[in-house]
Amino acid sequence: MTIGTAERRARLGRRHLLAPATGAPGSVAGVVGVADALVALHATDPASVVLAVLARSGADVPTVERVLHDERALVRMLSMRRTVWVVALDVAPVVQAACTLDVAAVQRRRLVEHIGRSGVTDEPAAWLADVEASTLKALLERGEATAVELVADEPRLRTRLAVPPDDTAQNMTSRAMLLLSADGHIVRGRPLGGWTSTQYRWSPVSAWWPDGMPELEQGAARTELARRWLTVFGPAPVADLKWWTGWTMARTRAALAALGAVPVDLDGVPGVVLPHDVEPVPDPGPWVALLPALDPTPMGWQDRAWFLGPHKAALFDRSGNIGPTVWCDGRIVGGWAHRADGTVALRLLEDVGSEATAAVHAAAERLAARIGDVRVTPRFRTPLERELVAS
Repeated sequence: MTIGTAERRARLGRRHLLAPATGAPGSVAGVVGVADALVALHATDPASVVLAVLARSGADVPTVERVLHDERALVRMLSMRRTVWVVALDVAPVVQAACTLDVAAVQRRRLVEHIGRSGVTDEPAAWLADVEASTLKALLERGEATAVELVADEPRLRTRLAVPPDDTAQNMTSRAMLLLSADGHIVRGRPLGGWTSTQYRWSPVSAWWPDGMPELEQGAARTELARRWLTVFGPAPVADLKWWTGWTMARTRAALAALGAVPVDLDGVPGVVLPHDVEPVPDPGPWVALLPALDPTPMGWQDRAWFLGPHKAALFDRSGNIGPTVWCDGRIVGGWAHRADGTVALRLLEDVGSEATAAVHAAAERLAARIGDVRVTPRFRTPLERELVAS
């Protein structure tokens, strides 16, 4: 069975809510629907979360902030590939069991090792557990707190550790908070600044789940996460799912086997698809979109040749982070940047015709108006984005 590039691009337009008539409404449910439709929103750069929702819905920035921080219908959490994501509440237990618990186990081993290596105590695991318990108690008493406030309550969070390979001295504060969050005890809450801020207040997990986050069996959770990913990103090579989740190949294949995933030919590249998802989707018609840096669509696959073309050097940094992109009919055709004067600057890297070019420029004007007075600079700068800002 063959599913070609044209079909994959049609699915991308429809299932990623980018083609006409597929976008979500501007309501709370619409914002949650965007996150759910994409499985998870990449949140290493907090601006990406808001801009990814704006690109796919009628929501404005205050609505997205309200959903995140007042309604608490979405949650920010560490998960796949030790990356921060924003997910819907029903997805959070799935990614927690499928990915985050493994991340937490690795990070705990490393932190315990570094505590012992630094000569802090002869019983680093027990000492760390005591610090975590004390920190959590302080947070529960406060209800919400910054890391600085929690350090005042539990000074051991300031402990300096010798970190390999060169034994650089570092405070353990952020690593201890990471562990408490990865183990499902605390949650990143409201940012200290605006919606582009990377600093957060912490809240106990009971602020989102009064009885604690539901616990799922890990194997079943991996199967469910694979199902959700294939629904959105499939058909795709098995290696793409392995990369996106951070699983071993054995775990990836086990999850796909549980789903009964069907082998397909992706124009010469072997892939898989869900067994009930082999029929073609209707042509979504012409569309354009401006997606932010680290948007979940281009970051959903490791093999991007079928929609990226020859534009990697201009649009990615050296660590593999994608910058702001311009899309046309399921492929990347250019990039954009937000300038200090509030305008959205564009550069098309290929000829898309006069109608699509006009649509792209109109989309840029709408985006600048929706962003408003805030200026968005990607956390990870890419060559084209830097050029557009400087020009």
